[in-house]
Amino acid sequence: MDLKELESGVNPKVHWYYQSKKIPLIKYIKKVYKEANVPLTIVDVGSGSGFFMYELLEQVPSMIAKIYLVDIGYNDEEIAATTNQVVEKTRSLPPVIQNAVVVMMDVLEHLEDAHGMLRAIKKNAAGDYNHFFITVPAFMSLWSGHDVYLGHYRRYTSRSLRNLLTDCAYQRQSIYYIYGSIFPLVWLARRFSSKTGKPESDMKPSGRLVNALLKTICTIEMPVRRANLLAGVSVVGEGKI
Repeated sequence: MDLKELESGVNPKVHWYYQSKKIPLIKYIKKVYKEANVPLTIVDVGSGSGFFMYELLEQVPSMIAKIYLVDIGYNDEEIAATTNQVVEKTRSLPPVIQNAVVVMMDVLEHLEDAHGMLRAIKKNAAGDYNHFFITVPAFMSLWSGHDVYLGHYRRYTSRSLRNLLTDCAYQRQSIYYIYGSIFPLVWLARRFSSKTGKPESDMKPSGRLVNALLKTICTIEMPVRRANLLAGVSVVGEGKI
């Protein structure tokens, strides 16, 4: 989770966006675990607050052997406090990534050189059983002050994410959109807002009823998420490294 979004008072433990976005991640971890039949190592690149990893550890603890939270923003004290624990913070990739799922939740759009990051992960990957789960914001037509505020370089389509993964020799298993149900509303809202306006986050606390409604709508679409090849607010990529 981007730490900047916490500044607006968002609580990811209840906010509709984060509570629905964790669903495909958890389902993918369950899928990989079922195939591997051993607890997994998770490498969360650009982990920020680590919200999604702590959710994993809370919901499927028996499937997790180790979690690396990788973020250049961690200080020495944070790193020292977690060394050799199940959840360990670090500023760099593990030198050897093996029998792991590499997670990048809304990370690649922050990097000027997304190819470089994916190739660095590929270089450290050992063996034939490493997977990835990637989410990125979708469609430049949705570009807004939210992207400027968070320091994005680009938004993606399923095709541009597919091309990026192919360039870096990642084996794609599935690429699809999520938040298709709210895509028209987001598109309209951003079309009528100034793309050069004040940079600020769209992730703000919602009223209880609005939050419950959006969480329900976005959760309902998740079981059929892989069928959405047309449009959404985010693109998801799953596969093998």
